Amino acid sequence: MKYTQIGKTDLIVSRICFGCWQLSPRFWGNISIEQWNIALERAMELGINFIDTADVYGDGMAETVLGEFLQSHKCRQKLIIATKFYWNFQDPDNRYPDTGYDYIIQECEASLKRLKTDYIDLYQIHSWDPLARPEEIAAALLTLKKQGKIRHIGVSNTNVHQMSMYLKHMDIECLQPLYNILDREIENEELPFCLEKKIGVITYSSLARGLLTGKYSKDQKFEDSRASHPRFTGENFKKILNAVDTFMKPVAESLGLTVAGLAIRWILTHPAISSAIVGIKKPEHIETVVKAADDVLERKLWHKLANEMKNACGT
Repeated sequence: MKYTQIGKTDLIVSRICFGCWQLSPRFWGNISIEQWNIALERAMELGINFIDTADVYGDGMAETVLGEFLQSHKCRQKLIIATKFYWNFQDPDNRYPDTGYDYIIQECEASLKRLKTDYIDLYQIHSWDPLARPEEIAAALLTLKKQGKIRHIGVSNTNVHQMSMYLKHMDIECLQPLYNILDREIENEELPFCLEKKIGVITYSSLARGLLTGKYSKDQKFEDSRASHPRFTGENFKKILNAVDTFMKPVAESLGLTVAGLAIRWILTHPAISSAIVGIKKPEHIETVVKAADDVLERKLWHKLANEMKNACGT
């Protein structure tokens, strides 16, 4: 496993990050916690030291399960933990964005309790709140930082203008955006901005919710949140799977990678990217992608793959 520094922080993280969104039954259905624990054990054996979660994943479930793992394995000091806040989910049926001072302080305390730790390495604003007051958000986060409850501050789903507003009041040290070979919108503005400002970048949906794993057949039916997603139905689904088989699979085989591994290596080749988040449910899921961090793609091949997938999928 190779490691990298997130932006200007002192966080040295594995280039593959263990994601926890899968511990959110509302989106992904129920998964085996026993298998998840084994998967995290295996990830650590393979050199993964970076875990990303959020308070809202499973309405606290993901942080709780991770906290129990940290406690039972006595491994908190070995791991870099990132979590997020944004949704006020005290009433699960009527959740809403809340980045007010009091709620940030309250929710950080709740995350610390669920995670069974006294500090969070990277505390991230999950998205842009339409009622956001950057100076108020900064005041809360800087208070938590001064108290030693958070070490570094990050954002997610945030554009250049929004990051610039935050930067007037506090250091933004990491961006967590949607990015993969099918979703490349951030290449024009957000990634250059992060390079210029030395802001780290950790990508989510790195495998496009599984589309870039190469494991699905065209008659696959989904029973989770993907069932109604336009990419996972009809001709769109078939077109993407065909492009993966036609363009990505042969390259992956030539490099000794799985298709999922190639998709992750494509992301990690971009100079702005610190780490790629991968949702892991079973130990074999991390085993199929871990080699992606060993190297980067040649420039010509990176562009060739990107163009072929864009032309074939219309992305």
